[in-house]
Amino acid sequence: MGIWVDTFIAPQSPALLSREDFERLVVDLGRERLVRTPWMLFTGSLCVNAGLGWGGVLGRARFEPPAIGTELVFDDDGVPGPDSEPPPWGASVERAVLLARGERLEDVGPALRNAPYGRQDIAITFHSLDFTHPAILDHYWYEDERTMLACYALAAPQDRPLEADTGGRSGGPVHPVQTCIVNTWKHGDGPACPAITAVAARRFGPDLVTGETWG
Repeated sequence: MGIWVDTFIAPQSPALLSREDFERLVVDLGRERLVRTPWMLFTGSLCVNAGLGWGGVLGRARFEPPAIGTELVFDDDGVPGPDSEPPPWGASVERAVLLARGERLEDVGPALRNAPYGRQDIAITFHSLDFTHPAILDHYWYEDERTMLACYALAAPQDRPLEADTGGRSGGPVHPVQTCIVNTWKHGDGPACPAITAVAARRFGPDLVTGETWG
C-alpha cells in the first residue's frame, strides 16, 4: 500500500492573509499549472492536521463530491476525551459546509467574498497536482491524481508537527499555522516541491517553514 505524506508550507509567524492575498495565492497555483481543477471551497470548523488522502472533510469530499451547501461532519475516532492524543495522532473532528465548487479560477474571488473569511476556518482544495508541469513531475516522479492540495485560511492558529509519524507516539516540535498550503503525495523527493514553495513565498514572504506528517 505504501506510505502517504502530507507536506505543509507556512509563514515563519502565523498570520491570516488578507482575503485578496489568499485569493491570489490560490489563483497563482492554478494559473501556473501546479494544480488541477475543480476547486472546492469549504467553511466551518476544520482541523489542519486531518489527513488529505481520505481522512477529514476535505479528503472525503474530494473522492465523494457532495452537493453545494452540504454540511459535512468528520469524526475519525469518536469525540476526543481529556486523555486523547492530539491530531494528527488522535481524533480529528470537523464540521464544514461546501460553499462553492468550480473549474474557472476567475470564480474563486466571488466565492471567497461570500465566505465568512476570518470568522470561520476556510479551505480551498484542488483535485490534484498537475503533472503536465515539469517541476511537479520531476519532484513527485509519477502522475497520480490522488495528490490533492489544500490552501487553509484559519480563524485562529493551529499547531502542525514539523515531522510526525501519525501511527507513532505523539510529541516533538510543532509550528503554529494560520494560513498555509498542504499537499499529499506518495512518491517523490519530499519534503516540499520548489515550484509550490516559490508561489508560497510570493504571498507568505521569504521566511517559510515546511514540515510533513506520514502514515
